[in-house]
Amino acid sequence: MAVRHSAGAAACAAALLLPVLSGPPASAGTGRPEASPPAKQAVATGSGGAVSSVNPYASQAGLDVLRKGGNAVDAAVATAAALGVVEPYSAGIGGGGYFVYYDAASRTVKTIDGRETGPARMRPDAFLDPATGKPLPFDEVVNSGLSVGVPGTPATWQKALDDWGTVPLKQALRPATRIAERGFVVNDEFRAQTAMNEKRFRDFSSTAELFLPGGELPVVGSRFRNPDLARTYRQLAHEGAGAMNGGSIGRDVVRTVQHPPVAEGSTRHVRPGSMELPDLAGYRAIPRTPTHTTYRGSDVYSMAPSSSGGTTVGEALNILENYDLSAGGRTQALHHYLEASRISFADRNRWVGDPAFSDVPTAGLLSKEFAKDRACLIRPDRALTSPLAPGDPRAPHGSGQGCVRGTGVQEPHEGPSTTHLVASDRWGNVVSYTLTIEQTGGSAITVPGRGFLLNNELSDFDFAPLAPGVPDPNLPGPGKRPRSSMSPTIVLRDGEPLLAVGSPGGATIITTVLQTLVNRIDLGMSLPEAVAAPRISQRNRATTEAEPAFLDSPEAPALEALGHRFVLAPETFTPSPEIGAVAALEFGPHGSVTAVAEPERRGGGSAMVVRERR
Repeated sequence: MAVRHSAGAAACAAALLLPVLSGPPASAGTGRPEASPPAKQAVATGSGGAVSSVNPYASQAGLDVLRKGGNAVDAAVATAAALGVVEPYSAGIGGGGYFVYYDAASRTVKTIDGRETGPARMRPDAFLDPATGKPLPFDEVVNSGLSVGVPGTPATWQKALDDWGTVPLKQALRPATRIAERGFVVNDEFRAQTAMNEKRFRDFSSTAELFLPGGELPVVGSRFRNPDLARTYRQLAHEGAGAMNGGSIGRDVVRTVQHPPVAEGSTRHVRPGSMELPDLAGYRAIPRTPTHTTYRGSDVYSMAPSSSGGTTVGEALNILENYDLSAGGRTQALHHYLEASRISFADRNRWVGDPAFSDVPTAGLLSKEFAKDRACLIRPDRALTSPLAPGDPRAPHGSGQGCVRGTGVQEPHEGPSTTHLVASDRWGNVVSYTLTIEQTGGSAITVPGRGFLLNNELSDFDFAPLAPGVPDPNLPGPGKRPRSSMSPTIVLRDGEPLLAVGSPGGATIITTVLQTLVNRIDLGMSLPEAVAAPRISQRNRATTEAEPAFLDSPEAPALEALGHRFVLAPETFTPSPEIGAVAALEFGPHGSVTAVAEPERRGGGSAMVVRERR
């Protein structure tokens, strides 16, 4: 374990829902009795390190690690483990993610690909009906063992701590284990997400037993405990990631995937999966070279394929760098942002997949010359028409090929769940980490006796080729990682951290990160303003999703006059349509840091610093 101080069972036991004053409540990682969750705020400025996430219990867990001398990696793992307790429908050890790390000692950015993989028996036609040759119904795939990928989160935590942390996994898991044992206070968001999943949760006995104890939705203000997850975390603490990757936790996962615990009386057709124990034993979290581009004098680092986040955000920034967004007014800036996103999504859908299975032209997608070729498509007075055809980053630059306005295929479905966190420490190390179990509630299948949901990440594969006769890099395959949009990003200025940012939201992750960067760097907003600003998301579709506040803005009709068509963003987590949920950090002089979380989206996030400046 590298030291970076200087610079860097049985059937599922039901969760316990207790009134907040009747149990043994404690705040995350502190052991102090209290009847309410840690205080929550959207912005905190100070020094000594920082954490921002969607949940105050999780942010507090990470902050406690920092206060006890841990570094940013230790805090990130502690925060992520706590999110697996308090945000179980978005993340947990049944899923995967991408970990981006800035090492202050070497002034370099490093990454871990912890994406889930397809089982060895998975075939390219895994999601086709053998009777018809057509794709299976999406709802039938996502609520099944068929969509469960080999989890990568425990291996990611283990590798990050072994390579860059200062504490063992056992220590990093302690705060989350305490929260699982003692419980957290149910808020409106947790109840709403449970209600949204209630119908499918009732179809699986272990899930209904855990998240609908007594057959009822959790009550706001009650305390939710998950003793099964606490026991699972203690086993991981004792045995390491091997407990999942070949050990008894892994055996329970395989049994559940192959024989989903369908509730008696359920009419849902649930397909089993093909995962086997060797799939888990052979899983590896992969170190990857981060994507890199420059933008307005800064260096932007993110996640390389199998994620499409780094290449797509990077390409869009490279396109936008051909324009002075601050000179033409807000409407023109947003018009160019939408068009750059549209173009980069066309290229993403054609070229990005698991690099172990496809020759992904990452360098070409991120080249300034290719971006300049593609930028020639943008007109200041008229929006492009989607779906736009992709360009060819392998073609000679300046050939005019990038200006071809052919018809392509639109971005396929990708689940809107996931969660994101950022952490920094007093030595200058920084983490930007996005993790997920795919859609809200994952596959809806809880591993009996283990207290966590399994992902449905394999539904991120294309069920069939997107365009007949055109190679598709994102078809299913054995050991293959489905394409992701997760975009954990770290921005450096003169080799020093300037920003760390990321978001959940499926394919809208890319547009959320991109828009936040444009807001901050080009439009002169403060980081809190950039995060809070109304969002719009164009992903090479005929329409652009928008939040209600944007539709009420003066820019909406001005952009419609240019040909943009807006539709209300879907209601994914709450009755209010939302796009993304950013957690971000900005670094100032002399070790100062501003941690920023959402003020309202997903119920508002939690930003904390070690030493806050009031």
